[in-house]
Amino acid sequence: MSCGVTRATLRAMTHLPPPAEELRLLDAELRQLDARRAQLLTRRAWLVAALRQTAQPSRPWAHPRTPSAAPPRPETAAPSVQNVLLVLGGVLLTLAAAVFTLVSWGHMGIAGRALVLGAVTLAALAAPVPLLKRGLRSTAESLAGLGLALTVLDAYALHEAALPGTDGTGYAAAAAAVLAVAWSAYGLLPATAALRLPLPAALAAAQFPLLLWALAADASPSVITAALLVTAGLDAVVALRVSTASVRISAVVGAYAVGGWGVLGAGWLSLTAGGPGAATRAGALLLLAAGITLGAAWRMPNARHALGLAIASGLLTVAALGGVVRSGVSSEWAVPAHLVLGVALLTAVRVSRLPDAVRQGLVWASGAVQALALVWALPVVALVVLGPAAWLGRVWSGAPADARAAVAVETPWPPDAATAPLVLLMVAAVLALAVPAEQWRPRARLGALGLLWGAVLILPATFEIPYGAGLTVLGVVTATTLYAGRTTTPDDRAPAPDAHTTTPDAGTTAPDTRTPAPDTHTTTPDTRTTALDTHATTPDARITALVLVLVTALSMVLASLASQTATLVVLSVLTVLFAGASWRAGLAAVTAPAALVHAAALASATGAAADWPPARTALLVLAVPAAAALLAARLVEPRTVVAVEITAAATGLLAVGLAVTDPPLLALVLALCGVIATGTALRPGRRPVGYAATALFVLAAWVRLAAWDVSAPEAYTLPVTVPALLVGALRRRRDPRVTSWTAYGAGLAATLLPSLVAAWGDPHWTRPLLLGTAALLVTLLGARHHLQAPLVLGGSVLALVTLHELAPYVVQVTGALPRWAPPALAGLLLLALGATYEQRIRDVRRVREVLGRMD
Repeated sequence: MSCGVTRATLRAMTHLPPPAEELRLLDAELRQLDARRAQLLTRRAWLVAALRQTAQPSRPWAHPRTPSAAPPRPETAAPSVQNVLLVLGGVLLTLAAAVFTLVSWGHMGIAGRALVLGAVTLAALAAPVPLLKRGLRSTAESLAGLGLALTVLDAYALHEAALPGTDGTGYAAAAAAVLAVAWSAYGLLPATAALRLPLPAALAAAQFPLLLWALAADASPSVITAALLVTAGLDAVVALRVSTASVRISAVVGAYAVGGWGVLGAGWLSLTAGGPGAATRAGALLLLAAGITLGAAWRMPNARHALGLAIASGLLTVAALGGVVRSGVSSEWAVPAHLVLGVALLTAVRVSRLPDAVRQGLVWASGAVQALALVWALPVVALVVLGPAAWLGRVWSGAPADARAAVAVETPWPPDAATAPLVLLMVAAVLALAVPAEQWRPRARLGALGLLWGAVLILPATFEIPYGAGLTVLGVVTATTLYAGRTTTPDDRAPAPDAHTTTPDAGTTAPDTRTPAPDTHTTTPDTRTTALDTHATTPDARITALVLVLVTALSMVLASLASQTATLVVLSVLTVLFAGASWRAGLAAVTAPAALVHAAALASATGAAADWPPARTALLVLAVPAAAALLAARLVEPRTVVAVEITAAATGLLAVGLAVTDPPLLALVLALCGVIATGTALRPGRRPVGYAATALFVLAAWVRLAAWDVSAPEAYTLPVTVPALLVGALRRRRDPRVTSWTAYGAGLAATLLPSLVAAWGDPHWTRPLLLGTAALLVTLLGARHHLQAPLVLGGSVLALVTLHELAPYVVQVTGALPRWAPPALAGLLLLALGATYEQRIRDVRRVREVLGRMD
């Protein structure tokens, strides 16, 4: 406190009012604070609402603190509610007017009726004018719709009151035309031009006059269809000329709807045409539809819509002209005629005046026609390929009369299929010659190759040539297609480094640009890469040709099953053909296995033709895997080697299956298969085949023993044990780290365990004595050489055999002793074990350590 303040001043500053006065002052201050707080909260709420309405980013302090401060969000906007109310009101007024016109009409005279409807209609049509001036557009649209609906009721009232004798359909057509004109004029008036409803309504009314006039005149279906198409054409003109969105949408909907019905009618008339005249009229209607569609596509600004319309125009043109041609030719030429017209659409590509979307659409339409023609022709190809499979149940039942009877065994030949080869050839020509795009040309030529193959394949059955000639044609097709697949490939083409080497410097001297002869072979990989890039389509063509070759060969073999001679000749020819093609490195991976398969089939057929039993035929079939093993040893390409070996294994299984009914011959077949597998195992990289060879030899021995009725298990197990022990000994000599269980465990167990089981059920003493002696020798050898497996296996078997032999005597001794003796002996044994427990534990550990140190 300052020193200049007097005591009187200090007393005045520290003076407190009386409690009543102080309470009054506090209440007044609180009331002022409450009033100010309420004012600030009101202002804050107004600011928040203003910010939300103007969609401005509010500041952090402008957000309400509680959900109750935020105004409720309306679920529907005010214009939507207004439109719903106006539409409901207009509908109700329209229903009331209709009820008044139809039900209450008879209660008034002609003057009253005319006055009421006229006054209401004029009022409804005139009311939108002042409403539009005031900005009430929705209300104006609602009243305009009511007025348009009342004009329809006026037309109905006029017919019922003044023109009751006129034809209803004709009057409806005239009324629709008048209403369309009147609504159009009403919508184009300056005062009502802002209304969006009259013009679409006029366009909707314009859909009916031509159709109703045709129906009123009892016109033919052609005239009715023409009326629909003309109406659709007018709709298309409106859709392309008018810029108003609502009118364009209505025109598009009308064009598609009415035009669709017109096209369906014209198509039905073309299909059911009874003569050239009716077909010509139907074709003219389809051409009219095509012209309308093409004109719309020409003027269509949207490329996607123009493409679709152009496709429809091309298809309609083909249908129109094809229907006319179909009426003058036989039914089998209908598809080729349509195909010719579809191919003719490709000429539109050369017309430069056409828009790109139209030209592309016509090309797509041509492709669609060709695809439909192929869908019609491909079932014939499928029948020729798969139909001969029915001969599998009628093998060598007799040669059919002709090639068609050879394929149509259980499935009838399709009607009107005589022109199927022509269809395939035409589409093949288009694919080979009329595809300009570089990226699609190789694939198109592959498709052309397949279609050409199909056309030639079905020619014998189509022309019903003799059976032998048909098989000859199939053979020629197989050989030709196989030759086509033998094109120069990157794998076997001679390297040409100079032809594909890019010269880095134009001024390089001649000795630098020429590659020396020794380096030619070293640069082969680079050269092949370049060749592969240059002929990238060669592998695809080769694969396609090989697939066609295999399918043709399969169909040929199936068709040849009807005759024994044909089967033998066909299998011989195919075997030689595929074997000759296998000298080509690029084809050997497919043709070599195919040659082996046909050779196996030839061997089986030869045995059947000679009336050999299947087991004897198996010996002939075994020549195929033997030849395959010899061939695989001379091949270099890994894929071909694997394919040949897999085929050899399959043919070996076939031989085993044929010999399964004759055990002696089965044993011989298994032994021969083992010899073949042994020869294969001697080749580098094929050592694991030796296990299969061993298994085959063991199986052969077992089958032979079973054929001799040998029941002793040792006769079956010793052929397994001896080779296994020899292999184990050789392995341990090469790798001393191999354990005795790995080297000898399987071989010893293969004989000791089955013999032990047999000895326990053998009442004689010979087998236990021999088994015990063998087990003793094995145990001694294991102990001598410190081998764990012989010691454990031999000792265990020896102990079990000894127990089996001493068991009868133990039983006799046990029966002779008093009943208290066994418990007493057991007690003594337990006492002895307990007294020497520690020693026994040490002995067990010592034995375990000794065994652990063994191999």
